[in-house]
Amino acid sequence: MTDPAAAHPITPEDLVARYDLEPIPREGGLFRRTWAGPQGPDGRPAGSAIVALLTADDFSALHRLPTDEVWHHYLGDPLTLLLLAPDGTSRTAMLGPDLLGGQQPQLTVPARTWMGARVADGGAWTFFGCTMAPGFTYGDYEHGDAADLTARHPDRAALIARLCRP
Repeated sequence: MTDPAAAHPITPEDLVARYDLEPIPREGGLFRRTWAGPQGPDGRPAGSAIVALLTADDFSALHRLPTDEVWHHYLGDPLTLLLLAPDGTSRTAMLGPDLLGGQQPQLTVPARTWMGARVADGGAWTFFGCTMAPGFTYGDYEHGDAADLTARHPDRAALIARLCRP
């Protein structure tokens, strides 16, 4: 049996068409919500899931959310995430398929952690997903400010500059 992906490699354009991806407001990249759980008494969905596409010429701007968010790698090149924790620590993580090389197929970003992502250096695009419970609402999104984040994490200034937009 032949691998259909070998006969027709998936392209970012295929993903945009298949999922009818739209721009993610402020954050960057393209996305589509694929699931939202039932609405709770507070008006929030019980959970939510999206698929998203980043290309090498775009990025997911630094932002934070009030609850944990789970990122999942699906296709394409690895994704480099910068994580700035509420306790002042920071780290980078690589989301991707090379488990033996230190990449992770999924990663939980703890609540209130600043997160931003780019396709790994040398890569072209990444198709990934994010899941939250309770589900995402736009009121939850807090956009990062480069000056404020750099003041708190001066050792990450170069990465912060690459992952912020006005």
